[in-house]
Amino acid sequence: MDHDHAPFADPWLGKPLPLYGELAADGYAELGFKCGLEIHQQLLTRRKLFCRCPAGRYNRGEHHAEVLRHMRPTLSEMGEYDGTALMEFKTRKNIIYHLNQETVCTYEMDDAPPFEMDDQALDISIAITMLLGCNVVSEVHITRKQYLDGSIPTGFQRTAIIGTDGDIPFGGKTIHIRQLSLEEDSCREVSDKGHVRIYNTDRLGMPLIETVTDPDMKTPQEARDVGQVLRHLCRVTGLVRTGSGAARQDVNVSVAGGTRIEIKGVPSLRAIPRLTHNEALRQRTLVGIRTELERRGARPADLPAGGCDVTAAVRGTSCRFLARAIAKGATVMAVPLPGFQGLLQVQTQPRTSFLKEFSDRIRVIACLDELPNLALSTQDVPTLSSGEWNRVAKACRVGSEVPVILVWGPRQDAETAVSEVLIRAREAFAGVPQETRQALDDGTTGFERVLPGADRMYPDTDLPPIGLSDERIDRIGSDLPLPPWEREARARGAGVGPDLARRLARHRAWELFAHLLPILQERSEAALTPHQLASLLLDRSCPRPLQIAAAGDWWAGITRKLVAGELLPEAVWTAEAEPVEPWAEARAEEAVAAALADLPADLPPDPDKREAVLMGKVMPLVRGRVPGSTVRRWIHALNREIQP
Repeated sequence: MDHDHAPFADPWLGKPLPLYGELAADGYAELGFKCGLEIHQQLLTRRKLFCRCPAGRYNRGEHHAEVLRHMRPTLSEMGEYDGTALMEFKTRKNIIYHLNQETVCTYEMDDAPPFEMDDQALDISIAITMLLGCNVVSEVHITRKQYLDGSIPTGFQRTAIIGTDGDIPFGGKTIHIRQLSLEEDSCREVSDKGHVRIYNTDRLGMPLIETVTDPDMKTPQEARDVGQVLRHLCRVTGLVRTGSGAARQDVNVSVAGGTRIEIKGVPSLRAIPRLTHNEALRQRTLVGIRTELERRGARPADLPAGGCDVTAAVRGTSCRFLARAIAKGATVMAVPLPGFQGLLQVQTQPRTSFLKEFSDRIRVIACLDELPNLALSTQDVPTLSSGEWNRVAKACRVGSEVPVILVWGPRQDAETAVSEVLIRAREAFAGVPQETRQALDDGTTGFERVLPGADRMYPDTDLPPIGLSDERIDRIGSDLPLPPWEREARARGAGVGPDLARRLARHRAWELFAHLLPILQERSEAALTPHQLASLLLDRSCPRPLQIAAAGDWWAGITRKLVAGELLPEAVWTAEAEPVEPWAEARAEEAVAAALADLPADLPPDPDKREAVLMGKVMPLVRGRVPGSTVRRWIHALNREIQP
C-alpha cells in the first residue's frame, strides 16, 4: 500500500490544526485537556539560601574568573540512574561558569560545605505556605535534586518541602496545591552552542519557592488566570522579588491518550494560553500518528538497528549546506524509517511538522545545532538530487518510497544523531514521549530534555533536618496578610465596584485602604464613599510608595476632611503641600464667570465640542475647589445660551 497517498484514518492527521482562539471550552474538554502549574518565585532576602553571599545583586557582564565543569550522573538512593541525567551525559558538554567575587563564594562551586538554611527565607516560605492553605511540615528535610544541564555547578539543587495539600478558590471551584518547596535558584544561561554552554552565576543560590498545583485547569485561559492568582498571592506579602526573571513558571500539559509534558521556563503568564493550546494539539496529533502506525501494521522491530555511512554516496553533491559540511570533514549518516511514509510531514503545531521532533533531538543531544541539521528524502524542498537519493536508498537497502533521514557532522556526533533519530522513531509507536519542552517565542514548544523522574532525588547528608516549633508557626501565622480573594470580597462588601475591588486587592495601596476604611465607616453620611477612596488611591497621580508608616497619619487627616466634605477628592493630587480648601458656591460662580468673560471668537458650532472647550478653559482655575460635576452643570447651562 502506498502510504504517501493513502488517506489517514485519524481525523487529526493531514488537516490544518485549529489556531489558538478557535477552540471553545467544550473543544478542550473533547481533547481531555488538563494543565497544572509550577510557579517559581524569588524571595526578598538579604542573603542566599545556604551561604552568606548577598541576594539580589546582579553582574553587568563583568566576571573575575571562569570555572570549567564536566557533568556525570550519580546513582539515586535506589541504585538507579535518572534518564534525564543519562541524556545530558550524552551531550558531552563543556560547562563554563563566569564568577564575580561580589556575588559567589566557594560554596556555589561545591568547594565548601553549606551554611545552615537562611532563617529569613524559611519564614517567608512558611508564610506563603500558610496563605495557600497548605499543611506546614513539622520538620524540614533537605534533599538533592540532580541537574546535569549545568545550570547548577554542583550538579544538584538543594530543595526542601515546606508544605503540602492546600487549596485556593478560583471561579467557583478550588485549585489543589500539591506542595510548596524552598530551593536554590540556578544560574543564568549566557550562551549554548555546540558542546559549550556558558552560565552567569550571580543569581545562583538565591532563595526560591516552587508552588506546584494539581492539573485542575481545563482550558488554557484557566491556566493563565490561576497563575495570576498565585502571582498576586505572593506579591501581597511584600516579601518576594519583582521584575524580570524574579518569577518564572513551568506548565504541565496532557490530553486524553497523551502524557504529562512539562513546558519549561515560560517567560510570562500571558504566554501560557497559546503555548498550552499548541502543546495540546501536538500531543493529540502524536496520538493520531501512533494510531496510524498501528493501522499500517508497522512495528518498532521494522526499524534498523543503526544507520548507514553514506558519505561516499553523496560526495560531490550540489546541495550547498551538505557539500560545505563534507568539505569540513563531516560524516554523513542515513537512517531509513519504514512505515513512516507521509507521517514526517504531518503538522504537529502551527508552522511545525513531525520532522522537527527529530531535528530537535539532534540539535539538543548530538549538539548539531547549525540548521538545517537533517534532510528527508520525501521532503518537498530541494536537497539531494533524485539520483543521489536513489544511491542513499540502495546503501540502506530500502525502496525509494521509504523515507530516509540524513544527518551529518563529526563522526561521534553523527552517530549520536542516528541513535536519537531511532529512539524518537520508536517512541512514536507509544504516542507521546515524556519530555521537558522549551517555550519558543512563536508560541510553539521544542524538545529540551527527557522528563526527569524520582530517581534524580536523594537525601542531602550535609545538613540536618530543621524542626519547626509551634511557637514559630504561630508567630508567622499571626502576621499573615489577607489573600487577594479575601481582600476583594472585603472591598466589595464595603461598596467598592467589582473591577476596582479586583485591582485594589492586588495593589500595594490595599494596606492604606484597609487602614482608612474604618474612618469612612464611622459616619454613614460621609461625603466620601469607599469606592471613591479606592479610586483615589489607585489614581496614577498618587505618589509612590504608599506606605502606612510614612503616610498613614497624613492620609488619616486627609480622609477625615474628605469624609466631612471639607476637602474635594480632586484637590488631593493638585496641591504642592497641604490640599486646598473648597470654595463657597458664590465665589466659585464668580471665578467661572470671570474665566468665561472673554470667549474665543472661533468656538466650535458642535455643542459637545464647544462644551469641551469651555470646560478646558475653566477647570485649571477651579480644580480642587469646585466639584467637576458642578462645573459641568454650569457649563452645560451656559452652552445652551451661546449662539454659534
